[in-house]
Amino acid sequence: MTDAADRVPPGPPRCLVTGATGYIGGRLVPELLDAGHAVRCLVRDPDRLRDHPWRERVEAVAGDVTRPESLDGAFTGIDVAYYLVHALGTGPGFEATDRAAAAAFGRAAALAGVRRIVYLGGLAPAGVAAGRLSPHLRSRVEVGRVLRDSGVPTAELRAAVIIGSGSASFEMLRYLTERLPVMVTPRWVETRIQPIAVRDVLRLLVGAAGLPPGVNRAFDIGGPEVLTYRRMMERYAAVAGLPRRLILAVPVLTPRLSSLWVGLVTPVPGSIARPLVESLRYEVVRGEHDLDRYLPEPPGGAIGFDAAVGLALRRIRDADVATRWSSASLPGAPSDPLPTDPDWAGGSLYQDVRELRVDADPAALWRVVEGIGGENGWYSFPLGWAVRGWVDRLVGGVGLRRGRRDPARLRVGESLDFWRVEEIEPGRLLRLRAEMRLPGPAWLELTVAPDGAGGSRYRQRALFHPRGLAGHAYWWAVAPFHAVVFGGMARRITEQAARGPLGRRGGPAGGSA
Repeated sequence: MTDAADRVPPGPPRCLVTGATGYIGGRLVPELLDAGHAVRCLVRDPDRLRDHPWRERVEAVAGDVTRPESLDGAFTGIDVAYYLVHALGTGPGFEATDRAAAAAFGRAAALAGVRRIVYLGGLAPAGVAAGRLSPHLRSRVEVGRVLRDSGVPTAELRAAVIIGSGSASFEMLRYLTERLPVMVTPRWVETRIQPIAVRDVLRLLVGAAGLPPGVNRAFDIGGPEVLTYRRMMERYAAVAGLPRRLILAVPVLTPRLSSLWVGLVTPVPGSIARPLVESLRYEVVRGEHDLDRYLPEPPGGAIGFDAAVGLALRRIRDADVATRWSSASLPGAPSDPLPTDPDWAGGSLYQDVRELRVDADPAALWRVVEGIGGENGWYSFPLGWAVRGWVDRLVGGVGLRRGRRDPARLRVGESLDFWRVEEIEPGRLLRLRAEMRLPGPAWLELTVAPDGAGGSRYRQRALFHPRGLAGHAYWWAVAPFHAVVFGGMARRITEQAARGPLGRRGGPAGGSA
């Protein structure tokens, strides 16, 4: 094994980034590239990166930190390895999974002679025993310890609430504040928190690659202000130009009830909201500023809360959100590939197929197809889609509120309401995989083709692979509604394409729910 502490090669470090399909990882990669670093991304499916604007500038390798054998070769030639993954939400054993994955990562990095690991962890409350921490925060702290014990110098950056367009913490704050002018809130709204702008998190993560070889410790990071969650909501409302919010704190809402309440009001599902809420039970404020000795603040200092909110809102308004909290697949969500054989796995594959000719050229039809979902809706039976979304939330699913990252463009791997983009061939094919709670995997496939006579052919397939008797019963229970839901969708999509600017009839573009 190479002595990592003594091997400091000249020039910018070569970096391995895990979690590149996630919220922080997807933003860190271009920052590292702009800093002159060479970047290799370790992802379960490299194809998930193909539509990112920086894809051609990085090397992508297949691997999974929960499968140590898949890490062979991933660290070859790497100087700095970023650990930006966790097993949150995978079930009651997620802490053991996190522990084992971190140990495997550290072991592989040490064997390859990696000279530094950088890990983004969670800011733990001072003076609170590990047994009293939320499982989520306790696991984040333990992962940092495991990585520091790996033999590779590790910089663990511990952050509390991250403020940035698309972060789960920011979306929770945004929706709670915007949708509830009068709020009866849990008592954790009085907890003091030190939020940090995502731009400052990325600046520090990039800078941590150049820390001296002997640095092997955790650092607290945070913005310039300490605020209660109540004050954060009030300040958000002021920056967003909303009327003053009335906030009434009550002591009766447990973390579980609070997470259900957050899941009801915001796009963040209960499985993600609960660890966020549990982490707000205790004060999370920086206990030291030691990182400033190595990475001084930029001229003008770190970004304040109001400025961070303003930047995030501007990104949302300009449809310039690079990554979202839902960029990474939710743990437990269906990930089965689309079957190519109707007898896939020896079972049934139900289909609902609709085909229509469109009096519009393929480009106009594709624009409507790629713009589906989010604010544009699903072009049929809005109440039915809404009810299906509410039912999904009630049973612990993601519901419809995740929306879309960009109002006009999609890329492989990103979320779209309660679907995930599984495949996209611009101008021709959009395939979505359902992430709603269902007794079997499901897909929705939309295809555009020229018809040879100046128009287009639109083909729409809904596919469902039932699991057990419940799966078959589900399909036949909803089959009577297919004419309204899927038939209506096909008709309205084609009608909208024909009315668009490139349609033969002209008319305004856009969608309707």
